[in-house]
Amino acid sequence: MSPRLIVVSNRVTAPEPGKPTAAGGLAVAVKAALRNRRGLWFGWSGAASDNPDFEPRFVERNRITYAVMDLSTADYQEYYNGFANRVLWPILHYRVDLSEYSNTDLDGYLRVNRIFAEKISKLLQPDDVVWVHDYHLMPLARELRARGCENPIGFFLHIPCPPPDLLMTIPKHRETLGSLVHYDLVGFQTENDRDNFGRYLTQEGATASRDGATYTQGERSLRIGAFPVGIETAVFARLARNAERSDFAQEFKRSLEGASLIVGVDRLDYSKGLKERLEGYERFLATRPEWHGKVTYLQITPTSRGEIKEYADIDRMVSETVGHANGRYGQASWTPLRYVNRSYSRPALAGIYRAANVALVTPLRDGMNLVAKEFVAAQNPEDPGVLILSQFAGAAAELDGALLINPHEVEAIPDAINVALAMGRDERIERHSRMLARISAYGVDHWARSFLEALAGAQRRPGLFNNIRQLFRDRIPLL
Repeated sequence: MSPRLIVVSNRVTAPEPGKPTAAGGLAVAVKAALRNRRGLWFGWSGAASDNPDFEPRFVERNRITYAVMDLSTADYQEYYNGFANRVLWPILHYRVDLSEYSNTDLDGYLRVNRIFAEKISKLLQPDDVVWVHDYHLMPLARELRARGCENPIGFFLHIPCPPPDLLMTIPKHRETLGSLVHYDLVGFQTENDRDNFGRYLTQEGATASRDGATYTQGERSLRIGAFPVGIETAVFARLARNAERSDFAQEFKRSLEGASLIVGVDRLDYSKGLKERLEGYERFLATRPEWHGKVTYLQITPTSRGEIKEYADIDRMVSETVGHANGRYGQASWTPLRYVNRSYSRPALAGIYRAANVALVTPLRDGMNLVAKEFVAAQNPEDPGVLILSQFAGAAAELDGALLINPHEVEAIPDAINVALAMGRDERIERHSRMLARISAYGVDHWARSFLEALAGAQRRPGLFNNIRQLFRDRIPLL
């Protein structure tokens, strides 16, 4: 029997009958990576209370075991709202100015990682391969090793990794970021992220191999690499084609009354560049009156972390900017900017992407941004829309058919919108075909396979390569 793949992430939503699947991000990528493999996905249930049930609860679905546990209210405030999202998130997104540190929050962060390790160590079998995801769980390997775990353990950072000078602003960074040396492999979205972490390790006294892929510190050896996250391109393209015929999509298209559609889909977060984007669109309306009544911009922005002040401030700013733009440029028969503060299902989003002439994906920093790839996959290849993409999104390294912009430049967004709306069909097809070929060749299966192959190459113990190879037996041949 092949070994299990044990995936660990902060949040796990166990499937429930009648409830829609997650609409994007880490959850979609991890679920696709686990599909058709024997595995277990462990994480927080999302529930927090004063008297939590720390014992994991299990749900079996399609050969995957979902194991979820609750947290205490203090855990949630200190580990999640506190250190993870008030220190690590802003600093790793180059926003040191927004970091708010307390020793209590760091203690909570380390405590929850110990709780995770305690529960996971009881579930591990000798041949299991462990894959840990994202910034919430950087110390987890250290805690598992302390409990005698000798399994191969890999880590993947889904968000950016800034240069060493910024990484060292993380208070007590050796206890969190520095603990990544206890993994066998640490993966990043881009080569730039990988190289930034490599320089951090060097400054912390590690010795790099000649090819820069392996770092040695004392008795520990760590391999690092770039593994850009992909999507299920063919699946999402089929979803978009089917969604185009749905009642929802047909009603939505009728509501546009022939206007060209610009779409933006982002979680409400300061890293997404929403302020700059909305101001850019308003400047487009101010300087290109010929487009009045002919274009509508739909911004879909589900609220997240609303209890954190910075996020409440963004929500207020976005609402005020939307109101100002519509009040100044709108007409009785035309709303230039539609703002929707809720989530949509994957089929609904696929239908919206398919209908869009332009997508605005303009984060100030982003690890990858799968919205950009999903928009490309959703397009009609014979009449595709145009992707406007920030050069600071990880996806910019792959999607060379996009209009790449610097979202900090005042004229970048209005100029790009004007170019995109006026672009001829032949140029749109050529740009789209290049991007579609890329995301088709490097989808989510390639991401999972390449990461696990590299983890096998780390070879912490004899036989590791053969154990991981079996994860792909009868499914995807190793390269």
